[in-house]
Amino acid sequence: MASRTRVSVEPAQRVVDLLTVSKERREAIERLAREFRAGRSVAISTHINADGDGCGSETALARILAQKGMTVKIVNPTPWPDAYEFLLGTDVTDSTSEGSSALRKADLLVVLDISDVKRLGNLADTVRGLRIPKIVIDHHIPSDEPPSDDMLADTTACATGELIYDLAVTLKAEITPEIAVGLYVAILTDTGGFRFANTSARCLAVASQLLAAGVEPEEMYRRLYASHPVGRLHLLRDALATLEVDPAYGISWISVAAGAAEEYGLKSEDLEGLAEHPRSVGGTRLAIFFRDLGHGKIKVSFRSTGDVNVNDFARQFGGGGHARASGALIPGTINEVRHTVVNAAREFVGKRP
Repeated sequence: MASRTRVSVEPAQRVVDLLTVSKERREAIERLAREFRAGRSVAISTHINADGDGCGSETALARILAQKGMTVKIVNPTPWPDAYEFLLGTDVTDSTSEGSSALRKADLLVVLDISDVKRLGNLADTVRGLRIPKIVIDHHIPSDEPPSDDMLADTTACATGELIYDLAVTLKAEITPEIAVGLYVAILTDTGGFRFANTSARCLAVASQLLAAGVEPEEMYRRLYASHPVGRLHLLRDALATLEVDPAYGISWISVAAGAAEEYGLKSEDLEGLAEHPRSVGGTRLAIFFRDLGHGKIKVSFRSTGDVNVNDFARQFGGGGHARASGALIPGTINEVRHTVVNAAREFVGKRP
């Protein structure tokens, strides 16, 4: 029988090491923290159609800054998603309905989960023109026009929520159960329920601290993954009926027609995660989800299984995001866009071994 080498493992110390905030992040946070002064009015924003990372990070940061004596309001380019309404509670102010006027009343703007100012939609021009301090906290690949050059940006973070956790630790904020829930939602959703490649050992170590702070994982599952409207399943049925697969290139795609979501009484947030279904087809390297928004605009979501960088691919169409999850908004009819994108995908994937 072959001998085995026994390795001494000290799990408690390992967790401590994983939770230590890196020198680079700590220095960036300490630099940004100079703007976090008691009495300031702070606006927090994130990208259009905010997701779990955006919403969870916003509510957690709002509560952290409130602990430090600041007045905080959330001002997003699109309405707060119903699925994340529970994150707001009664102590976080959503001033999205006030739009640009709310931003102009702030002393400081913090933009989360965005590397490109254009992702702020109808608030982008206002943000460009603001003459107040602006801060960005994000984990996406940098773009040519970030909302500010003053940032905490790290693509190795599993989610923006991980960076907000580090900010809380560095500022010695109390991680209350409400803050922990926001951060857990941010991390859980952006890692696909701890399934995607960005699920690092540190990510799980941070999640363990959030559970210790009061998060109930089964409750989070119920709220995020077991509360879908029945119309979502009807839409998924229709979308799967459009499934096409090109096994020679490892490409799979599905489509949703214009008006389909409205027909089933759904909002954009209810379609979150549909792009994962074509990615689940065996042999798929690049999965595509086409959604016809009407008015000649097609929203295209790209997903990969690891060896294809869909951020690079999305940039061909003016989009971007992560290496394994990106998107773009492309003008044209759904048939035109699908034909163009699928052919470009064949060429893109064909250049990779």
